[in-house]
Amino acid sequence: MKIAFVGIEDVAGMRKTFPSAQFVKDISKLNNRNKIELLSVFIDCPIGKKELQQFPSLKYVVTRSAGYDHIDLKECKKRNISVYNVPDYGTETVAEYTILLMLAALRKFKACEDSLRSKAEIKPTELQGKEAFGKILGVVGTGRIGANVIKIANAFGMKIIAYDKFGNPELKKLGVKFVDFQELIKTSDVITLHLPLTKETYHMISEKELAKMKNGVIIINTARGGLIDIVALANAVNSGKVGGAALDVIEAEEIMTKENDVLTKNIDSSKIKQAFVGNILLQNENVIIMPHMAYNTEEALEKILEKTIITIKKLEKGKCELYNKVA
Repeated sequence: MKIAFVGIEDVAGMRKTFPSAQFVKDISKLNNRNKIELLSVFIDCPIGKKELQQFPSLKYVVTRSAGYDHIDLKECKKRNISVYNVPDYGTETVAEYTILLMLAALRKFKACEDSLRSKAEIKPTELQGKEAFGKILGVVGTGRIGANVIKIANAFGMKIIAYDKFGNPELKKLGVKFVDFQELIKTSDVITLHLPLTKETYHMISEKELAKMKNGVIIINTARGGLIDIVALANAVNSGKVGGAALDVIEAEEIMTKENDVLTKNIDSSKIKQAFVGNILLQNENVIIMPHMAYNTEEALEKILEKTIITIKKLEKGKCELYNKVA
């Protein structure tokens, strides 16, 4: 099978397992695209109609991530291309990072550090944070990561409510109360998002939802940027409605640090606005924005490579109905 890897870090390690595969940093650098049968990518490599047209022999796309919103599943289905992900690599890693961001937001880490760096007079009343203990944590999505966030937060003595279309009976043993989405956003002191990005979840947090939240609510997002309308969030932060936000993902994150792309690439104007608003939020002392790093631990990356190898090996043997097939 002709295999190609795009954007993989451990090239030497993977080359030992797949010696005849191609390894490139950018999909545009691939040779003999008409012969490639399996393509392994990461979240920063969009696979849409334009890209798929270049791979007439493609049978499989294996993304080294849990999320797959960077892949056009409908177009893959039209072309009879199967798509696989790595759904269970970051259960502990992303959950721990979520708690880290929550505590940082509650205790105003960014404002404290900014105050110290500016060598200004330290004013404890302006830097006063809040405890996690006793706060109502609203968890949106109780899959592997959301469930693990709940288990950790439970140890902090937080009161936990959750929203999930499918529920999770096991979590009720921890005292978790499942509520509808509207009740969750109205009731929570802290809201954390753990859902995939779909048509149904796109901008699930927008101006309307923000208006219903408690004054001073803290919002955490380690899932996908498109779950939150970044313009609406910026307005809510500026007005003080949102007391703090800690975001590992954000709309237009792919161009926030690549300003020259505005000059050299055909980028939708809405994306340019989102990137601009993102850079404004970066300056706000009540907002923490990280460069999509929640997944980035030694342990998680080892699991990603391990699961990717297992998936590809099984596909080489003709086993297509795997647990991690998404389309």
